[in-house]
Amino acid sequence: MSDPHVLLLGAPGAGKGTQSKRLAETFDIEHVTTGDALRANKDMDISHMDTEYDTPRAYMEAGELVPDEVVNEIVKTALSEADGYVLDGYPRNLDQAEYLSEITDLDVVVFLDVSEEELVDRLTGRRVCDECGANYHVEFSPPEEEGVCDECGGDLIQRDDDTEDTVRERLRVYEENTEPVVEHYRDEGTLVEVDGEGTPDDVFEAIRGEVEAATE
Repeated sequence: MSDPHVLLLGAPGAGKGTQSKRLAETFDIEHVTTGDALRANKDMDISHMDTEYDTPRAYMEAGELVPDEVVNEIVKTALSEADGYVLDGYPRNLDQAEYLSEITDLDVVVFLDVSEEELVDRLTGRRVCDECGANYHVEFSPPEEEGVCDECGGDLIQRDDDTEDTVRERLRVYEENTEPVVEHYRDEGTLVEVDGEGTPDDVFEAIRGEVEAATE
């Protein structure tokens, strides 16, 4: 089997990060996320591009969104250095999806299908250690002592972006921007849908089966 080229799509809270890491380990391929790729290439010289700043770092330090054309260039660099990969967090819009098709060939696009209410439960239940940043969940992975970090004893807090109103707004923005991407791959015939509401192990086995079938 050749090294697979996998794109994982899903809303915030669908489990993309968890499943991408497992896929990368299982198939010995790169886990490419836009966040990691940006951090790894924050000093990339983009002075040849008609952008406000000459490096991605300058956008990040100014607290501004990195423009699509810069993100595209960084993703292109990351994918060119990988024999196989699972791409997580990109493309976020139709323009990025069309650019992606110009720079690489995907073997399979997996969409993790999770209902909005389940996503809200998952995201609003997240707790983060105020000291060391460790993540917990009140239902799925609670700490040994409520409100106290197992790692360092720090206080567990709910981040501002994990409140229900903020979560629902994040999901609305995701659907507005990324639903056309899902439809794009569905129309292409490369999209497979996996029920993302099972156990992490069940979801992973379903994804692995789709990847193996696409690369046989």
